Amino acid sequence: MTSTLSQRTYTVDEYLAQEIGSQDRHEYRQGEIVLMPGGTPNHNRIAGNLFAFLNFGLKRQPLEVFIADQRLWIPDRRIYTYPDVMVVGQPIELQEGRKDTITNPIVIAEVLSQSTRSYDKDEKFAAYRTIPSFREYLLIDQYNSHIEHYTKTEDQAWLFREYDGLEATVSFQSFDFSLSLADLYDKVDFPGEEVQVESDLEPS
Repeated sequence: MTSTLSQRTYTVDEYLAQEIGSQDRHEYRQGEIVLMPGGTPNHNRIAGNLFAFLNFGLKRQPLEVFIADQRLWIPDRRIYTYPDVMVVGQPIELQEGRKDTITNPIVIAEVLSQSTRSYDKDEKFAAYRTIPSFREYLLIDQYNSHIEHYTKTEDQAWLFREYDGLEATVSFQSFDFSLSLADLYDKVDFPGEEVQVESDLEPS
């Protein structure tokens, strides 16, 4: 679960000063500093696979792909956060006075966990929607082969798609790129999977 550092309210400058020297990552939510939970192996596999395929697929295009440790500033909600994967258009737009915090993502992907699922789907998505450049949101289940995909079609209008099963393919609308769920979930161990062991013995 996420945990608030303390009950006091922090300024942006206090948060940034603490974050620079911290070994852990924290979100800043309108004065609160919230510890971000560590990822499971499946979480890291999925985020790593998505980053790798996007990074290769978008090479020599005016787009950059970032993973996990890249901080994002959402000024309308006064939130600093670290999306699992972001695609950002060039030139990168940085928060004024900062060299380490971007403001212009086009695509954001979050790998859902039990502790962050509701927040990622509701409050966080609402905050992301205030970013003018933001056009696509992927919510990726780490427990089943399932993706929820939101695409901005016009001001205040979003199209929702779902993808289920390893045979499905997710296609991005902001650029020409598709990815199979089989590749996205490569090496992921889903809960309840049983390993089939073949016997060398012939049935009697």
